[in-house]
Amino acid sequence: MKVLVITASKHGATREIGAAIAAELREAGLTAVEAEPGEVSGLDGYDAVVLGSAVYMTQWMENIRNLMAHHGRELRELPLWAFSVGLSGVPVGAVQDPRRIGPHLLSINPIDHQTFKGRMDLSGLSLRERSIARLGNAPEGDFREWDKIRGWARQIAADLKEHLPAR
Repeated sequence: MKVLVITASKHGATREIGAAIAAELREAGLTAVEAEPGEVSGLDGYDAVVLGSAVYMTQWMENIRNLMAHHGRELRELPLWAFSVGLSGVPVGAVQDPRRIGPHLLSINPIDHQTFKGRMDLSGLSLRERSIARLGNAPEGDFREWDKIRGWARQIAADLKEHLPAR
């Protein structure tokens, strides 16, 4: 089975989560291909998709929203999982309601949507981004919960193996 893991990442933290998910899928015996939204021209040849995006101002990044608008029909026809990465509520929790992300995510009807905590490294931000982070009291640090991320990826692999015929 071939799974496409697409991640929209501005500063790399979401891309690293996507890479960890792809690695777990490979460890489970699936073929996992990693891509950024701009690299995807179609979904032919894939059995499933995992979409992930960093969240800014409660929205997924524009490049992945564009991908969903352009490939929405194809995405709705494949088994699809989605994840969001941000600092909302860190360290006390995270927004689990996909409606907060916007209508794009709801329109593709993922099997599951998870929200993962992200990473904030002020040194890698522009002056504008640092100012916004400081005004919002965004905590600096790496809050990613790797065990939770890898466990979710293993569940995706188990679901795919149970419900889809091997190719």
